[in-house]
Amino acid sequence: MTASPLLEMTGIAKAFGPVQALQDVDFRLRHGEIHALAGENGAGKSTLMRIIDGILQPDEGEIRLDGKPLRFSTPLEAQQAGIGFVHQEIALCPDVSVAENVCMARINASRSFLVNYRRVRREARAVLRQLVDIDPDAPLNTLSISSQQVVEIAKALTLDCRILILDEPTAALTERESEALFKIMHRLKSKGISIIYISHRMAEIFAHCDHITVLRDGRYVMDAPIAETTPEAVVNSMVGRELSHLYPDKLSTPPQQGETILSVRGLSDDGLVRDVNFDLHEGEILGLAGLIGAGRSETVQTICGLKPRTAGTVLLKGREIRIDGYPDAVAEGIVYLSEDRKGEGVFLDLTIAQNVSALRLDKVTTPLGLIDRRAEQDQAQALTDELNLKSGGIGEAVSSLSGGNQQKVAIAKLLTADPAVVILDEPTRGIDVGAKSEIHALLRRFAQSGVGVIVVSSELPEVIGLCDRVLVLCEGRQSGTLEGDDVTEEAIIALASDLTGTALSDRLPAGPAALDSVQ
Repeated sequence: MTASPLLEMTGIAKAFGPVQALQDVDFRLRHGEIHALAGENGAGKSTLMRIIDGILQPDEGEIRLDGKPLRFSTPLEAQQAGIGFVHQEIALCPDVSVAENVCMARINASRSFLVNYRRVRREARAVLRQLVDIDPDAPLNTLSISSQQVVEIAKALTLDCRILILDEPTAALTERESEALFKIMHRLKSKGISIIYISHRMAEIFAHCDHITVLRDGRYVMDAPIAETTPEAVVNSMVGRELSHLYPDKLSTPPQQGETILSVRGLSDDGLVRDVNFDLHEGEILGLAGLIGAGRSETVQTICGLKPRTAGTVLLKGREIRIDGYPDAVAEGIVYLSEDRKGEGVFLDLTIAQNVSALRLDKVTTPLGLIDRRAEQDQAQALTDELNLKSGGIGEAVSSLSGGNQQKVAIAKLLTADPAVVILDEPTRGIDVGAKSEIHALLRRFAQSGVGVIVVSSELPEVIGLCDRVLVLCEGRQSGTLEGDDVTEEAIIALASDLTGTALSDRLPAGPAALDSVQ
């Protein structure tokens, strides 16, 4: 890497009305480096990147590329200067093919009225093979979220990038897709391409990045080579305080001593889930762990009636209940939060109050069938105060909130059902460490209040730090249950890989990368 920066930003400021999003921010990106940008949700990371990409204009400050001052008026100008931006939110055309999405920038730039689809398919296939083997002719809307994220990355790689911005690129990727992305990142780095890598996953940052800049409350607070800092120092810089307890205290007594809230016996669906059995006890947080494709989400969705159940029984506090669809589950007090927060957890264009009331509109409806707006607002205010939601008011659109606060809105919506059991699928995916800590504390408070809590998570530190017992699944079947001191990384991986009794020390990567190996 050369000493002079490729990109240099000094004294950057940006305000949105009375809200100061950025104030006196400095950022330097060198040639051929992978530079991490970290900070809590709302710290200003996305605003800074949108300024680089020409989506926003700074109020103050200077931007230099190769030592020359510049200011992009549009994203197209940024693209033409060699800047590619892969946003966290998928921005593709769902009704056209994968190949057309991958080559969209080139198609748009062409002066021809005709599209050479053979060439488009050939170029798309070549770039996709660097990541994973996705059919370039497949309609985009037939792909999973993780595969659509790969298409977003492939689209950026078709540009002649000098700078590639990746915003939480692995949040929706499988382990294999993530590893393929990391190889691509290092290959691009070896060619002199600089990468700005935004992520909340410390293991990924310390395994793959050269340098890190931290923002807090719209200000620059830390800049250091990765080799000269620690994950603890980065986290403390992000939140402005020491997070000595990332996870609340677990149960001090065996979970089985509590009343049985939920019993599942012989649960099977019409595909992956086969003969799953477990009990959920009062006061405990039960974790579901396993590798991608193990059936974790399918299991809880079958319990909730979101997937058809072909066999098995579900008992709530000893009473067998019939669940033919999700409304039946809600009526019984069993609620579910999807891992797809923006697609299925919240309504981005509606207000906080409207989102909170959406699950149980009957609680804020007048006898004439109209929404009682005062009741809706009172309910939302009480629940969001309880969850310590940070916003400009309950009339604010959910799309304007940070990821952690959007998740709190989704949780508040569940609480309107007065639930007996709360099931959360990847409850802290894509949110910062401070918000994670708050949500973990919320879940422990739910458990202590008598609500049954089930957490599905692919993050091993979360499973180990939060859950009192862990049910591990492998290929749709339960392979074992762990509790107490037996809840360890090695034990979970052994059960998830169907390798119980086999030494895994030689199979696991050393250090933080081991945590990413099952995400």
